[in-house]
Amino acid sequence: MTRVTPGPPAPAPVSGHAPDAGGRRLPRTLHPVAWWIWALALATAVSRTNNPLLLFLVLAVLGYVVSARRTEAPWARGFTYYLYLALTVVAIRVLFRAVFATGITPHDHFLFSLPHIPTPDWYAGIQLGGPVSLEALLSAATDGLRLACMLCCIGAANTLANPKRALRVLPGALHELGVAVTVAISVAPQLVQSVQRVARARRLRAGRNKGLKALRGIVVPVLEDALERSLRLAAGMDSRGYGRAGTATRGSRRVTGALMLLGMGGLCAGAYGLLDATTPAFLGFPALAAGAVLCVAGLRLGGRRVSRTTYRPDPWRLPEWAVAGAGVLSAVLLFGNMGYDAAELNPSIYPLSWPTLPLVPTFAILLAGTAGFLAPPPTAPHPTAPPPTAPPPTASHPSVPRRGAERAEAT
Repeated sequence: MTRVTPGPPAPAPVSGHAPDAGGRRLPRTLHPVAWWIWALALATAVSRTNNPLLLFLVLAVLGYVVSARRTEAPWARGFTYYLYLALTVVAIRVLFRAVFATGITPHDHFLFSLPHIPTPDWYAGIQLGGPVSLEALLSAATDGLRLACMLCCIGAANTLANPKRALRVLPGALHELGVAVTVAISVAPQLVQSVQRVARARRLRAGRNKGLKALRGIVVPVLEDALERSLRLAAGMDSRGYGRAGTATRGSRRVTGALMLLGMGGLCAGAYGLLDATTPAFLGFPALAAGAVLCVAGLRLGGRRVSRTTYRPDPWRLPEWAVAGAGVLSAVLLFGNMGYDAAELNPSIYPLSWPTLPLVPTFAILLAGTAGFLAPPPTAPHPTAPPPTAPPPTASHPSVPRRGAERAEAT
């Protein structure tokens, strides 16, 4: 009887994509334009209010959506840096309000006083130093928090959507402009990725320097990496035909430029007419519609001279409509003044009182947060299968040959 040594178990099949909870939806990447529409609409809604309760709720919604639907790409880990930038903006706004003291009234609650620097008469209305009140600091903090929330909205769009993929959906006439904007927007994620890579390398090399000594060891490699990335990007763009002169004639270029210029002028005049009630009626919606028609005509005419191919176009399906619609609807609810008092969006600090939380704006912000589960789950990174292990050798007595050992086991 021959003994058979069992081999190692077969490795389990490796799947590149993990299904969502419950296996209901397959993971895929949402269209980048949907994320940008959602983020810009939420930033527009934020510009409508300086209520700190609503602003903190917006930050919580952004954090939930980013943590639920970001990918594992290195550039998708930079939302924390946008939060640091937001804190810096709030601190600078409060510091400037304390130094350049304006709007101080005798009824304010004074906290402390800074050394006062006399200013000339032509600089009247603004003083350097002097008393600092609680009302002034709260006003500066709420204004800075609103700007910080808008920055975090842009940061969430950069984290959730790859800005390079949004270049595919731009019209042909804006192709070169889209390349420049895409390169400019992708600077921040690339810097975040470079800083993370340099910090990881320093930890592996047991770098223990802190403060200014550590700054030199981080800034120089980051700048070098950014320069190398720029050169690689320029070489790749040059090899793909970016920066070409094109086949358009001088006359078509002039007509395209004139249409775009007139269209942008019409859009600006129409927007001003809609915002200012004292302007004539033709400066409102008619000017806006005429400007939009001229811009579309210029884009169609300029796009004829650009021929592009699209590899694996991003689909626009129901989740894209749901995410974009959630952001737009939240902005419409905050601008509609329906079901709530408009003064609740911008509470006054005179007298000091705790701000209220209006129901409809709260519902609008939470509606924007539904993008966290309306969007499909992101694609998981492809795991690598473990290397196969060799079967262990069969033990045999050193003094008995192999055939003799098998014969002895058989008997």
